[in-house]
Amino acid sequence: MAAKLLSRAFRTKSRHSRGLIPSLSHQLLDPYSSNHLQNPRFSKPRFDSPSDPKFIDSKFVFPNHCLICEFGFNSGRIGIGRLDFSVARISTSSGGDEKAKGVEVSWIDVHVPDSVRPYAKLARLDKPIGTWLLAWPCMWSIALAASPGSLPDLKMMLLFGCGSLLLRGAGCTVNDLFDRDIDIKVERTKLRPVASGLLTPFQGLTFLGFQLLLGLGILLQLNNYSVVLGASSLLLVFSYPLMKRLTFWPQAYLGLTFNWGALLGWAAVKGSLDPAIVFPLYISGVAWTLVYDTIYAHQDKEDDLKVGVKSTALRFGDLTKNWISGFGVACISSLALSGYNSDMGWPFYAFLMAGAGQLAWQIQAVDLSNRADCNQK
Repeated sequence: MAAKLLSRAFRTKSRHSRGLIPSLSHQLLDPYSSNHLQNPRFSKPRFDSPSDPKFIDSKFVFPNHCLICEFGFNSGRIGIGRLDFSVARISTSSGGDEKAKGVEVSWIDVHVPDSVRPYAKLARLDKPIGTWLLAWPCMWSIALAASPGSLPDLKMMLLFGCGSLLLRGAGCTVNDLFDRDIDIKVERTKLRPVASGLLTPFQGLTFLGFQLLLGLGILLQLNNYSVVLGASSLLLVFSYPLMKRLTFWPQAYLGLTFNWGALLGWAAVKGSLDPAIVFPLYISGVAWTLVYDTIYAHQDKEDDLKVGVKSTALRFGDLTKNWISGFGVACISSLALSGYNSDMGWPFYAFLMAGAGQLAWQIQAVDLSNRADCNQK
């Protein structure tokens, strides 16, 4: 019955001409389509209200029509009246981090060509906060290294901004290659391009090499001291995905990785390191990462228990807010020490107190049992 309805929907040429039903031939001919219909690794399709307006892979919306065809990487459905027939996954677009309430559509799904889309999602270009989290310690360090009374080196900030985008994407690629067998078991990550099979590991490795090559081009524009210091961070980048298998403190290791720019930014401007300034700055970044990434890890704690990986969310449990409050104090205190050692004026401390207030609110307000709130915070 479902097959007959599906066939009839594809033969309705008059509705094609009126723009009610998009052509799906490019999806049905895709080699992944048959796999999506049969592969038990994929989750069961989701069922939503037929009246809900949806963005479809081909960018069509079907609110309140008598014949509703919905095709998404997370689900596919043909609904007529009150009848819904599951036809599993048909679209070939990458899902990224689909939330439990449906398929999440980003600017990548709308504006990026199909052939490039999986790579853009592999690099998390639709989730820029990770790039900012990597870039901010670099910017702090470059700003502290500026001469008194002068603005930070804007060219250096631009280079580090581009480098953060590339290195963050490379880190995500490495993470997804290592974790593809784990990601498929976790609700938040099961539709990532490599885990879902949309990209092969070889394609992921090729893309990783491309990102690292571009990153090397940026690194070579810095002084020799910075080139060596920057290249050494790759050891942290490549080993981080293993930490969740070995220790309950992968968030601390992520802090060591993500805040390397606190050292590198100063070195790029000064050609050396001043331990009294950059080490407290680096420690503050690590403590800050322990705050935000422990909150983030609470999204996956049930799935992590099932698949046997570790996190500070599991380590701290009901005492999480006590722990991250301590890390928040360490973050602000270390930033203050770094500013003091670099002779910052009173505006530095005024803005630091504003940041401390925001961090305190974040820790106090987060609902660690609510996945959506943990993600938002």
